Amino acid sequence: MRASLSRLIAAQISLHACMTGFRMAAPLMALREGHSPVAVGMLLALFALAQVFLALPAGRYADRRGLKKPVVLAVGVATAGAALAVAFPIFAVLCVTALTCGAATGLAMIALQRHVGRLASNPTELKQVFSWMAIGPSISNFVGPFAAGLLIDAYGFRAAFLLLALLPSLAWFWVRGTVELEPVAPEHRNVSGSSWNLLRDAGFRRLMLINWMLSSCWDVHTFLVPVIGHERDLSATVIGAILGAFALAATAIRLAMPWLAAHLRESVVIGTAMVCTAGLFAVYPLVQAAWAMGALSVLLGLALGSVQPMIMSTLHQITPRHRHGEALGLRAMAINGSSVVMPLLFGSAGVVVGVAGVFWVVGVVVGLGSRLAWTLHVETAGPH
Repeated sequence: MRASLSRLIAAQISLHACMTGFRMAAPLMALREGHSPVAVGMLLALFALAQVFLALPAGRYADRRGLKKPVVLAVGVATAGAALAVAFPIFAVLCVTALTCGAATGLAMIALQRHVGRLASNPTELKQVFSWMAIGPSISNFVGPFAAGLLIDAYGFRAAFLLLALLPSLAWFWVRGTVELEPVAPEHRNVSGSSWNLLRDAGFRRLMLINWMLSSCWDVHTFLVPVIGHERDLSATVIGAILGAFALAATAIRLAMPWLAAHLRESVVIGTAMVCTAGLFAVYPLVQAAWAMGALSVLLGLALGSVQPMIMSTLHQITPRHRHGEALGLRAMAINGSSVVMPLLFGSAGVVVGVAGVFWVVGVVVGLGSRLAWTLHVETAGPH
């Protein structure tokens, strides 16, 4: 299983780094061309917009078709969208690139997460495999922005876009040898009604709300660091390094989690992370130096980096096995719907109350919401 898991992580990194690189580079290009924070917020929102509408169909498609067909489709869409930015590096085309890269990454992530969840045979293995898989986005959150920042400073935006356009094709190289798992049996398809009835379960609703709050924290950090960096005249390399420090810290904590999985309780890890995040958001806008921003990014990465494996483990335990793709799609739709709205809200709120106000409001919401995490109970839904 380890060799297969390693290939899946590499495929995940290849696709996700393309999106994260564009998610740093495209707003920075827009800011340098004189576009407002509201326009930048709109651009960032587009990375999530397509996933809002495609997540549930993507989950059902993964339940029916498995892993390889969704990944092939994702690679084609991401490459085409990135190539457009290379040919026409203007704001309108960057909006199209944001849509296509976001849609492709969302489709591939759902298929990969579903496949990995079916490799595990018990709750401890679930936490372990999702801890390993969570390392992928952490690495790509460093590789994409940092590499793009270096190329922007050295050769310009078009060179950075070209590198990012080459990354998705590597995903198919890693996935092509993977053995497909047995698809959902025909008798289980379309017998559970609408995907929305998953929300009838109180535990699933609570988990989705927690996931939304923590996802908003990632969005705040991703959106506001380039804005703060631009205001303080930091270079693209420094801004990329600050975001990269966050990603490396998230990677570090996730590297330790597979060995600690048997001793970790999902509710304790998630609740502690939410309290720590609230505290860090209270301090973040007060610091001025780049090194201090980097230090806080590291601490924030440690807090938020521990959360995803716990959420994914919980989700796979509380939903029926034959509906994992649907549940993952519903989760993706919820958090990406938030990612569409929140950057627009952050941009507008930043004009009214300033960057500090946005940090503090989100921090208060997450701190108050930590109570939900402490009361989160895992009850397995059906045979795993």
